[in-house]
Amino acid sequence: MKRKVLVVIVTLLALATLGFSQDRDQPSAKAQERITKEVRHELLMLPYFGVFDNIAFKVDGYTVTLLGQVARPSLKSDAENVVKHIEGVEKVDNQIEVLPTSPMDDRLRRQLYRAIYGYPALEKYALGVQKPIRIIVKNGHVALEGVVDNEGDKNFAGMRANGVSGIFSVTNNLRVESSK
Repeated sequence: MKRKVLVVIVTLLALATLGFSQDRDQPSAKAQERITKEVRHELLMLPYFGVFDNIAFKVDGYTVTLLGQVARPSLKSDAENVVKHIEGVEKVDNQIEVLPTSPMDDRLRRQLYRAIYGYPALEKYALGVQKPIRIIVKNGHVALEGVVDNEGDKNFAGMRANGVSGIFSVTNNLRVESSK
C-alpha cells in the first residue's frame, strides 16, 4: 500500500515538473498579450520619450527586443530598465540605436517639426502628448516613422520634410492607419 502511494506521489510530482517546464518555455497567449500591453504602456510613459525618438519592440516568449532610434543615450537605458521590471519579462535585448549628437541635426529637427506640425493639413497630429509622426534625423538623413490617417497626410508629411533645406534624404516610413 505504501509503495502504491509513493508511486502516485512520484508520478504526480513528475507530471507537475513536466507541466511547469513546458509553461516556462512559452507563455500563454493571454500572458504574452499582457506583457505586450505593459511594455507599450511603460515605453509611452517614459518622461523623455518625444517626437524625435522612435522605439519599437517585439515580444517573443519571455524575451523583449527593443528596437528603434533615440536622440538621448539615457532614453535607451531608461527603456531597458522599465521593461526589465515588468512581471514575466526574463530577458531584454536592447537594440536601440543612439543617434549621434550634432548641432546640424538638432537644427534640422526643429525645422522639420515646424514644417510638419505647423502645416495646416497636419496640425491635427500636433494634438496630444505622444505625436504620431516621429522625426528621426541621423547625419542629415531623415526618416519619418509612425502612423497617419490617410495617404494624403503621408504624402504631405513627406513633401514638407523634403522642403526643409540642408537635408540629404527623406525616407517616408509612415503607415496609413486603416479606418474601420
